[in-house]
Amino acid sequence: MTEQTNIPSKIKLKSDINTNLKNIKEMGTQNVPKLSNKIQFITIIGHIEGHSVSPPQNKSTKYEHIIPQLIAVEQNPEIEGFLVILNTVGGDVEAGLAIAEMIASLSKPTVSLVLGGSHSIGVPLATSCNYSFIVPTATMTIHPIRMNGLVIGVPQTFKYFEKMQERIINFIIRTSKIDREKLLELMNETDEIANDIGTILIGEEAVKYGLIDEVGGINKALSKLKELINERKEPKKDNV
Repeated sequence: MTEQTNIPSKIKLKSDINTNLKNIKEMGTQNVPKLSNKIQFITIIGHIEGHSVSPPQNKSTKYEHIIPQLIAVEQNPEIEGFLVILNTVGGDVEAGLAIAEMIASLSKPTVSLVLGGSHSIGVPLATSCNYSFIVPTATMTIHPIRMNGLVIGVPQTFKYFEKMQERIINFIIRTSKIDREKLLELMNETDEIANDIGTILIGEEAVKYGLIDEVGGINKALSKLKELINERKEPKKDNV
């Protein structure tokens, strides 16, 4: 009787050991703290992968993985806020812009935090949230769009480039406080990058130009998100 009673505890102990070993292998720690169910977060890291598969040695964020998560965030009534953590070199323009548009269209409070870098198409991803943060050492590179592979040198190609660039510019202006003229000036700067045109903004510079709302880390980002969640919960007072 005693032996039978101990069987479930042995199974649980074995399960706990297996979980700890898995956590050590995957995360480098045996205890992974549980997250709040009210706040969902995603990480957009490395190269943003679109219609073409990234090389196997590259860290990548696949847009077909992100989009279902965004739909789940919108539909799940238990999720009250959404945090986006960015450390990306950019990547596929259409995939990045599609993710940015979906984040911007969420009805729930959203906050973004730039860690390390948010370059190229990572810029509209950083501005897509209701409020954005950047750590002091993080960087953001603003430059015109580029295309790899065969480019046909005809007027139609350059017109297509111009339209695609305009889509990105309009989105950034719509979701941040930067002026159009200043954005174009930073985008076409020739003295910043050795083998390209554009501008690299570090921490406070991104805030100075109105691209990002505030300098801060994870504590400020979560505090702001909770503040936005509480504001959303408060009933709107009728004007007297």
